[in-house]
Amino acid sequence: MGGLTVTGTGDPYPFDLITMGRIGVDLYPLRTGVPLAEAETFGRFLGGSPANVAVAAARLGRRVALISRTGADPFGAYLRTELRGFGVDERWVAEVAGLPTPITFCEMFPPDRFPLYFYRLPKAPDLEITAEEVDLEAVRAARVFWMTGTGLSEEPSRAAALAALRARGRSGTTVFDLDWRPMLWREKPQPYYERALAHATVAVGNPQECEIATGESEPYAAARALLAAGVELAVVKRGPEGVLALHRDGTAVEAAPVEVEVVNGLGAGDAFGGALCHGLLAGWELERVVRYANAAGAIVASRLACSSAMPFAHEVEEVLGRAGGV
Repeated sequence: MGGLTVTGTGDPYPFDLITMGRIGVDLYPLRTGVPLAEAETFGRFLGGSPANVAVAAARLGRRVALISRTGADPFGAYLRTELRGFGVDERWVAEVAGLPTPITFCEMFPPDRFPLYFYRLPKAPDLEITAEEVDLEAVRAARVFWMTGTGLSEEPSRAAALAALRARGRSGTTVFDLDWRPMLWREKPQPYYERALAHATVAVGNPQECEIATGESEPYAAARALLAAGVELAVVKRGPEGVLALHRDGTAVEAAPVEVEVVNGLGAGDAFGGALCHGLLAGWELERVVRYANAAGAIVASRLACSSAMPFAHEVEEVLGRAGGV
């Protein structure tokens, strides 16, 4: 693919990673352990899982783009400015008139309680992505394509996500982040998860998300069910119990978590995802990929924000060195 030009851009080579899905503004109290009703000061950050994964990979030196939508409002302008600042190409982040840019509030009660409050009404702009608007040639050319379960929750985003998956034709690495957010669904997700898994080569999720997708929550049973559904690599994130990665070739990796003092655990999974893509792109052995992604997630869990907390490569390597990792 070395000589390929991405549609309409003049770019001489494809993106390392294209992510697709939600974006919004995160408003977090600047103190932990304070309920929203008592919080007086907040920090404003770029948010939304696919956007954060894109930032995480860009921080590690990858050429990354995001496909999403914002409102035609100041928060939308802020998000595009942030993406550019983080090194994420935002050419496919368009405005949708009449819909506000989503806002998400979080309460932070370390080490393991971080309630989220989504404001995505009447409808989130990122659910207004249409199949006709997606640059399928660029999606097909990307070395890694990342999409999420939330993108399947409503039309026309659902049709757009499935069209992108079909365009991939299981080429390169196609990641389905199971990303189960029950408050964002109005119908049963299983049929759509099954369709997405049939086109993906990698599935990533926690036990609850795996159960939604496969009916199995025990990590090994869930990983085997994801492989049976069509993927080549199943990654089950188990929080304080670490990560299980199971490949179709029989390779199994169990990685213990990296010990940190948790401040905000919400961005850890997105840091993990961006670092997972980075390691897969580098062609590392699976154990090294998972340990590296674990370390990236731990770093973000020890920080307040999500997007701006994503680590650089030297920070991940430093944590791995202290932990005796690879």
